Formats: sequence, structure tokens, C-alpha cells
Amino acid sequence: MLTTTDARIHYERSGIGPPVLLIQGAGVIGEGWRPQIDGLRDRFSLVSFDNRGIGASTFTSSSLTIEAMAADALAIADAEGLERFHLAGHSMGGLIAQQLALQAPRRVISLALLCTFLRGAEAARMTPSMILMGLRTQLGTRAMRRRAFTRLVMPDDYLSAVDRSRLEQDLAGLFGRDLADQPAIVMKQLRAMARFDASARLNALASIPTLVVTATHDRIARPEYGRRLAAAIPGARYVEIEEAGHGVTIQCADRINDLLAVHFLEATNPARTQHRAPSTQHPRGLFALPPDPREPPCR
Repeated sequence: MLTTTDARIHYERSGIGPPVLLIQGAGVIGEGWRPQIDGLRDRFSLVSFDNRGIGASTFTSSSLTIEAMAADALAIADAEGLERFHLAGHSMGGLIAQQLALQAPRRVISLALLCTFLRGAEAARMTPSMILMGLRTQLGTRAMRRRAFTRLVMPDDYLSAVDRSRLEQDLAGLFGRDLADQPAIVMKQLRAMARFDASARLNALASIPTLVVTATHDRIARPEYGRRLAAAIPGARYVEIEEAGHGVTIQCADRINDLLAVHFLEATNPARTQHRAPSTQHPRGLFALPPDPREPPCR
């Protein structure tokens, strides 16, 4: 537990190897990174944490900002003696990671931005479809709300091929709550995201090897947001996973882990070029990553 002037932040560290700081999104505790922690701990030392106001982390200030959450993440790195580290953020965590990298660029070995946004306001957009999906996660029976939430973060084809009840139980453990319930902090997190816009400053990240990952069926961080984000960071590499949704780090954990491991290793040693972009690579390193026919769908 880390204590700052206005917060107490719960964090965990596990694994052996180069340090990686993992930042989660809105409504999710640090345990949401469990598929990556379990898959990468044999090669990397991974630090995950509950953002202020969720899980075991608390705060006393009257408002919540992306800048404050980035300061929490940097304070954890200081407490753990991480002079330099790889940095990965998912959804809201991607905005926090952008702020941290802009604040302390010399400390970030590499940056991975997963299912996130160029501007925080994109996350708070109120289209008719998003309003309807949001209402379905809050209205009806608890079973109906759980079902609506899984559909928000996972694509329909995937949901039709898995045991929904088992998936809901697994997600509850990773999110730190029953999917039928929405923590009050989520609305504050969404407001913090809506106020954050670092788009005009992202060219300053040119010296940091950056990977941007999106999912074709992401209903929250739509692929076009990721493409614009990658275009705003000079030299960023863009990957789109075709059969995945917003919960790609869970749905396609093995693929995400492989992408992250290669990205981290290549940032540490640029001479390593294995697993580079396939023949479908486009200018500026942008390419789509379709399902591998030799592998089963992401499960």
C-alpha cells in the first residue's frame, strides 16, 4: 500500500525481469491484468494497482483527474525503485499512460496503449447506441445487467461460443465486482477522461517506442480512435485484432501477451526484429492482425 498526500493506493508486484507498469481502465481493479501477469511473469516484473477510488485504493480530494492518477502511477514506480520501466495502459489506463509518459519521458522504456483514445472525450461520447447499451447495464434484473455488461466488452460471436455464466464469474473476479453493479467512481472516472486531451502534445513521445492496439469489434474505444492515436505519435506501431472487443486483454490474452513481450524486448534491444509486422503491413507500421487459421478463436 502506498500513501500519498491525498490517496492510499493498493498495488502488487510479481515476476522476474525488466519492470512493467500496468494501468487499468474505468471500473476495473488492477487484477484485471491477471491474464498478462500470469502470462508474462516468467520474463518481466509486473506492477499492477487499483486506481484511486476503486478496489482497495482510496482518495480524499474533491475531484478526480487523469493527472492525479498518473502521479499515483509514478509514485508507485518511485516506491518500487523503478528508475526506468515499460508502460502499458488499457482504456482509461491508456490516457493515464499518455500523461505519465509526457510527464516523465526519460523513465519510460516503451509505451503500449491498448483499446484507448486520442482524446478522453471520445470515451464519454453519448451516441444512441452507447446510451442504450449503458442503460441495459443498469436496468432490469441482475442477470440481465450482467448479460448486458458482457456484451459491452465482448463481441457477439465470441459470446455465442463460450459459457456465458462462467465468463461472467471470471470477469467478476478480474473486475473486482459483480457485473450487475457499477461502482460510483465510474462516473467520476468518465468525467476525468472527458476533461483530458493530450493530443496536441503527443508528438513529444517520438523518442519512446509505442505500440497502439485496437479491436475491430470494440464498442467503447472504436478502432478509428486508435488509428488516430497511432498517427499522432511519430513512429507508433498500430495493430488491430479483428475478432476482438474492448476486453481484448482477456479475450485474446495469449495474443496480447505475445505482442507486449515482443514490443518490450524490441524496445530494450532494437536489434531484435522477430515477429515483425506481416506482409499486410501498411505505411507507418499500421496493420490488422486477423485470426491465425492455425489457432482456435480467442477464448
